Amino acid sequence: MFENRFTEAMHFRHACKLFDEKKKIPEEKLRYILEAGRTSPSSFGMEPWKFLIIRNEALKAKLQPLCWNQPQITTCSDLVVILAAIESVRPQSGIPQKRFARRPLPPEKIEAYIDLYCNFLADTLSTDEKTYCWTARQTYIALANMMTAAAYEKIDSCPIEGFEKENVEALLEIDTKQYQVAVMAAFGYRVNPQSEQIRLPFEEVVEFID
Repeated sequence: MFENRFTEAMHFRHACKLFDEKKKIPEEKLRYILEAGRTSPSSFGMEPWKFLIIRNEALKAKLQPLCWNQPQITTCSDLVVILAAIESVRPQSGIPQKRFARRPLPPEKIEAYIDLYCNFLADTLSTDEKTYCWTARQTYIALANMMTAAAYEKIDSCPIEGFEKENVEALLEIDTKQYQVAVMAAFGYRVNPQSEQIRLPFEEVVEFID
């Protein structure tokens, strides 16, 4: 198999459960990771996310029991809470039109995109729950890119879905009409050797249709 730094990063990455509490991620490398999330692709270019960076140790300690008491919450250098947008993706917010208008398109073209957006997502955006399902899925694109960017810099990570969503939102005082917690990711440096990466064989996962 062709090997380069990207494939090395993919093999380096694993769900690190315990981090070295004494080692902190340098500011420039953390920004590199977050930039990978910020520049990730999203449906219709809506960028329906926000990243909360938790560094405060007391706050991490309060979050831990709401996250199944997972040790990576308090041992990581930086905990990233990824929020999925709710209100800002709806046409009536005016944000989708602003997103489309960022490109040098004639007004009629922008209006055509708005019409397509509204028609295609009419049911999807009809309730907060349905909207969250749509935007939360997209946050995983940003999550994956951040974890890979971290691995590229030999920084460990762990995606976290095990948490009490409503309690976390209450603790962080999140306006759930605007954003809701989709997923978290812990970043830092491992203390234990990486376990063997076990994956299904290529032939079992990939099917070519000619």
